[in-house]
Amino acid sequence: MSIDTSIKAFEEAQSLIPGGVNSPVRAFKSVGGTPIFITEGEGAYLSDVDGNKYVDYVQSWGPLIFGHRDESIEAAVIEAVKHGLSFGAPTQAETELAKLVVSFFDSVDKIRFVSSGTEAVMSAIRLARGFTGRDDIVKFTGCYHGHSDALLVEAGSGAATFGNPSSPGVPADFTKHTLLAEYNNIESVKKCFADSKDIACVIIEPIAGNMGLVPADKEFLHELRKLCDENGTLLIFDEVMSGFRASVNGAESITGVKPDIITLGKVIGGGMPVGAFGARKEIMAMLSPEGPVYQAGTLSGNPVAMAAGHAALSKLKQNARVIAVLNERGQRLVDGMQKAAKEFGIAMQVDTRGSMFGFFFSEKSVKNFADAAASDAALFAKFHSLMLREGYYFACSLYETGFISTAVTDKMVDDTIEACRVVFKEITNG
Repeated sequence: MSIDTSIKAFEEAQSLIPGGVNSPVRAFKSVGGTPIFITEGEGAYLSDVDGNKYVDYVQSWGPLIFGHRDESIEAAVIEAVKHGLSFGAPTQAETELAKLVVSFFDSVDKIRFVSSGTEAVMSAIRLARGFTGRDDIVKFTGCYHGHSDALLVEAGSGAATFGNPSSPGVPADFTKHTLLAEYNNIESVKKCFADSKDIACVIIEPIAGNMGLVPADKEFLHELRKLCDENGTLLIFDEVMSGFRASVNGAESITGVKPDIITLGKVIGGGMPVGAFGARKEIMAMLSPEGPVYQAGTLSGNPVAMAAGHAALSKLKQNARVIAVLNERGQRLVDGMQKAAKEFGIAMQVDTRGSMFGFFFSEKSVKNFADAAASDAALFAKFHSLMLREGYYFACSLYETGFISTAVTDKMVDDTIEACRVVFKEITNG
């Protein structure tokens, strides 16, 4: 398989774009090699500039639950474009999508659309601070909530500590109100509440997707809910990735824990750039122009994105069993991968939630970021490179989640497992 044209394209891109990419993980830094430059997606497949074809388990990092170029979503976008790309004024399309999103969540009365998951989380935290009149927030090591300054924080030496910036360009003053806790460790959260009486919100991925797929334990989430209630603190579920992927009714339907605020993205845009945050009426009433907490966006609720999102969610509404079918298919995939790995003496941990799947090359189960970081990164890089050669496009980082779309067939899953067997044999023999 030749990737010569991708190599040349990457060289040119690097001369004009920092690192040659517009989002860092795409650069293949953690797996080595050259990123593949894509020309087209169709159903379950991606095609690159060299004419190679891949079964796609990334799906644009989650949005494309119905695969590439779904006919109904494509038709909705084309029809919307005929009437204009953006108006900077209200449209009924916004209301219709809002009505649809709200119908899926018991904890959401009102919602506001933005243009990205980062924007949704940033706005949700501002809203939580405005509602409570407090400044501090708690986040969990390994949970990614976008690239806003206050959330680009790394852990200190303790399980729970005030955060230090994890990126140059982020002043320490911007993160001094961010406290860190360990995922699935309620004692670390209790320490945060002992350290501060000014905590506005706790934000968590209830189904973490940016340290690999690591779902929070139900018991942990229930204890977290209780702790927030006892301290007058809002609980934010960041479901930008897991929303409509793990369940059509959100993590609250899986765990029995209701958040105060939910952030969404990816699937709700059907492939177009969309984010959203929602909550019960009294919280959302704090948001401008109804309340004093300011938030705005020129392209928020643009008609093309609203049309794509409405088409995608309407399909899910009409066939809620889609998630269960995709979970079965994802489970079959990772179970097959794990069995193939075991044949060659390779330890592998696997998991699924709805149409999300994850795996780690590790002897022990993964419960937090430290566990994920202890998995075999070198083996993952080899696996990724060889599976790419075999025609299978997996996420190019061990800290990312895989996605199944409705376009992925049982035969594709079987072929993927067989390719894994070939790759594991080559790894162990070579």
